[in-house]
Amino acid sequence: TVRPPRMSFTRPDGVTVIDTGIAGSAPAILDTVRAIGRQPEQVTEIVLTHYHDDHRGSAADLAAQTGATIIAHRIETPVIRGQQPQLAPVLLDWERPIFDAVSPKVPPASPVAVDREVEDGETLAGGGLVVHVPGHTPGSIALLAPAVGVLFTGDTIAEHNGAAILGFGNVDRAEAI
Repeated sequence: TVRPPRMSFTRPDGVTVIDTGIAGSAPAILDTVRAIGRQPEQVTEIVLTHYHDDHRGSAADLAAQTGATIIAHRIETPVIRGQQPQLAPVLLDWERPIFDAVSPKVPPASPVAVDREVEDGETLAGGGLVVHVPGHTPGSIALLAPAVGVLFTGDTIAEHNGAAILGFGNVDRAEAI
């Protein structure tokens, strides 16, 4: 089962949502915003770590309901806007069955405007630092949130048996490493 993300951080002047899950996840994200004592209009930033449909699927709906600024790396924006196709991942043998099982469950994301294109080293409104981590996709980013002591990695890093491993389904494995 594909679940909506639970990645966000709050600050006195708003809420930053990092990735939006698959299409249809906006209600669950807004329920989570309310559960932490905030209102949908307090979502001011939506950061997309990369262009895959399971990370940007609800960006258009969430932006329409909140008025938030959508932020992504400049390399990702043509795909997010629907102007270019996604690059296919180069899968290892062990990744193929997982990809084949999960992919059909991820609906295509609607194109959405990117309001702010970012580069490595830029700082967002909440103090998050953009870190360009290409390889999963060409413009994948991580977001360092020093105020809460967290690095949001998108799909660049995963966990297996308690250890950090390289994320799954990279378009350029060597670059991701």
